[in-house]
Amino acid sequence: MLRTRVIPVLLLRGSGLYKSLRFKKPKYVGDPLVALKIFNEKEVDEIVVLDTLASIEKRGPNFDLIEDMASECFMPLAYGGGITNLDDMRRLFYLGMEKVVLNTSAILDPKLISDAVNEFGSQSIVVCIDVANKFMRGKVVCIEGGRRPMKKSPVEVARRVEELGAGELIINSIDRDGTMSGYDLQLLKSVVDSVDVPVVSLGGAGNLSHFRDAVNVSGVSAVAAGSMFVFQGPHRAVLINMPERELIEQALS
Repeated sequence: MLRTRVIPVLLLRGSGLYKSLRFKKPKYVGDPLVALKIFNEKEVDEIVVLDTLASIEKRGPNFDLIEDMASECFMPLAYGGGITNLDDMRRLFYLGMEKVVLNTSAILDPKLISDAVNEFGSQSIVVCIDVANKFMRGKVVCIEGGRRPMKKSPVEVARRVEELGAGELIINSIDRDGTMSGYDLQLLKSVVDSVDVPVVSLGGAGNLSHFRDAVNVSGVSAVAAGSMFVFQGPHRAVLINMPERELIEQALS
């Protein structure tokens, strides 16, 4: 196990995997079960699967697909998307999820966090905070797949969900999503310096130096990426892959 976890993030739309660019222009990149088989072989630390349309379409998780993914996955698996109540979480944990990831529901129904922590423990509850730069307003938290900006700063939300018991935060930069241009280090550091729970960086990773910067400059506990693991070369050809473990360890040592 690496000192710093490296986490592939897979985005579901329906039954397929897609990658977006700044939360727009979704591109089909393959079958989730095939992707999980590949990451199994790479022995990654854990996988996060996010259904990006569930909250927008006002529906719950696709439990049939999640069951298939859980049976295929040999590493810790976290799921987020459309989770609005404890029954959803109970079923997800029953199917084999190690963690659940809350996003829109964490903002609209904060009590859900504390209720979930009371029943399942803080180590099982992750909150993903999507952040966008808005002209004249600075960095604000967005929900419903990034489509609805809120009058809340990422630090404000991070502190609040930590108070409610969330055991881990994923900080996702909408503006860096899919660009492979590097994480928003200032955003990450502002959150890391404000909370005591582990923070995972997401949005913008394109190479191993971006991982190193996130850890050394921002102080995150784990690094996550999507495009970096599914696109190869200047033409962004789809090829689900991952750097050799030795190279990752060298970059993060």
